[in-house]
Amino acid sequence: MAKFVIECPNCGKYAEAKTGFFARKKIDCACGNVIDVRTDKLASRVCPHCGNNVVFDQSKGAAAKCPVCGEPINTMAEQDKTVEFSCARCGIRLRTSKSAETYTCPVCDKVNDVAERVATEAIRHDGLASIIKYEGDNETLVWKHPIEDFNLGSQLIVHESQEAVFFKDGQALDLFGPGRYTLETQQLPLLEKLYRLPTDTEGTFHSEVYFINKVVQMAIKWGTPEKVRFIDPLTGVPLELGASGELNLQVSDSRRLLVKLVGTMKGIAWESGENMAKSLQASFRPLITSAVKVNLAAVIKENAIDILEVDEKLELISSRLLEKLLPGFEEYGLTIPQFYVTNIVLPEDDPNFKRIRELHTITLQTRVIQAEATVKTAEAQAQAQYRTAEEQSKAAIEAARRVAELERQTTETEVAKRAAERKVIEAQAEAQAARMQGLTEAEVMAAKGYNQKDVLQAEVQKAYAEGIGNMGPDTVTGGGSGGGILGDMMQMGVGMAAMNNILPQMGNLFGGAQSAQTPAAPAAPAAGWDCPACGHKNITSRFCPDCGAPKPAPADAWDCPACGRKNITSKFCPDCGAPKPAPADGWDCPACGRKNITGKFCPDCGAKKPEAPAPWTCPDCGQTGITTKFCPNCGRKKED
Repeated sequence: MAKFVIECPNCGKYAEAKTGFFARKKIDCACGNVIDVRTDKLASRVCPHCGNNVVFDQSKGAAAKCPVCGEPINTMAEQDKTVEFSCARCGIRLRTSKSAETYTCPVCDKVNDVAERVATEAIRHDGLASIIKYEGDNETLVWKHPIEDFNLGSQLIVHESQEAVFFKDGQALDLFGPGRYTLETQQLPLLEKLYRLPTDTEGTFHSEVYFINKVVQMAIKWGTPEKVRFIDPLTGVPLELGASGELNLQVSDSRRLLVKLVGTMKGIAWESGENMAKSLQASFRPLITSAVKVNLAAVIKENAIDILEVDEKLELISSRLLEKLLPGFEEYGLTIPQFYVTNIVLPEDDPNFKRIRELHTITLQTRVIQAEATVKTAEAQAQAQYRTAEEQSKAAIEAARRVAELERQTTETEVAKRAAERKVIEAQAEAQAARMQGLTEAEVMAAKGYNQKDVLQAEVQKAYAEGIGNMGPDTVTGGGSGGGILGDMMQMGVGMAAMNNILPQMGNLFGGAQSAQTPAAPAAPAAGWDCPACGHKNITSRFCPDCGAPKPAPADAWDCPACGRKNITSKFCPDCGAPKPAPADGWDCPACGRKNITGKFCPDCGAKKPEAPAPWTCPDCGQTGITTKFCPNCGRKKED
């Protein structure tokens, strides 16, 4: 029975084994791996002489030869020609020839720089340990680090959007977020409770590390493997539909995901790939298919979606299906930020579907006809409303014009009324002034001891004396051919002004003398008049006793155009003797219909006299100044 050294295929360390029939066939390595001597004695190694990766029997000991070059491959001298180092990506222990420049890791396919990794290993003896990290692709959700024995003091690097979880015997323990950590006892409290960790930096402890990628996995495709059967809610026809789309996936609870899905696999991804022991697509396909089958038909029925217009409702269908799918994913620590139904496969070849399409076409045509009829009806109504509005506008304009005309006439009437009132007030003021002047003169005369009668008598006597002085002796004696005193006075040409003053007084004198002989007849009572200012009735005096307004002039009174005398009732002006002007042609009021008006304003409504038409000249006979519509000479009608 001979002894030999056998290399552990798990950690690369050597253990002692024996040959012979009764020798132990299984050996426990310090890393926890059980070495099977019968199968693990054949080892793979790079020959330091030829550089080929060969397989040799370790039980031969130092006599083992390289099957390629025949040189010794298992002696201590040959072992000194190889180097051992850790993979830069996964940290697994590797061994190769010192002369090799690079070495590809058989676990993670990382191409390692041998010289760089050997120099890094030298630092390990100074108290620094290996690096634990993962720099793989983002499509992997969970990745298990291939090394399970870690040195205390190793550096754990967790990148952004990653989490690292330590496992021991299938139990999730310490969790690390993004950052750099030195594995010490104070940073592994839960792991230290399970077993006692060594205190030196060279000590190792057995554990598993899982890296969880929390980046959102974008545009993950899904689809139903078979058609979904349902009854069309609008027609009651059975149909079959297919659905497909995309979803975005993200890890929400790392511990729950690991507890539910972790096992002995190397990693978890949505799709199966290299070094991935489990595919989430295969795991969750039944969940997605079942949720879509059960809820797609229900969503279409609940919302009465027309199967031919289903593309318009994809957003609604996606949101409802997401509500049904989300609890199933959250149970495994996953979430679905977005879920999209991008395509609904319609049964184009199904006769029932073709019949539905024909019915939809007929319905659409009916809607088009109804819409056209509605448009025509709306156009007719709009035209009728437009005509009605137009007539109403015309009526409103005419009414406004009439109101404006009435307001204008009312304004003119008010203006005329105010002018008349001003004239009445002026006349009242003049009458009052004259009255006050007369009263003042009477008071002055009374104060001096005489009155107006005495003044008139004095003027008569004076005029008489002047007349006597101008007469001859015959006139005085009554001789000659004279006719007496009155005849001589008339012949002397006593002026009209003196006669006007004397005759009334002489009438009074002679009247007084006659009254003594013959009693006078009683005077006829004067006709009363109504005051236009205050309304006092049956006034016999010249002025109103209530308001002092003068008696209005007769309707046929006129104003003298020569001297300006107002309210003349005689045919000649008493001041200048001018005759009364001939009456002007009357005109008819166009507003109230008053006929034969002579003034500039209508006495009833105050409307102004219309402008006279411009005179025109007849082009046939040459007659000028024509104001009528037809020529008075030849009968030619006036051109517009």
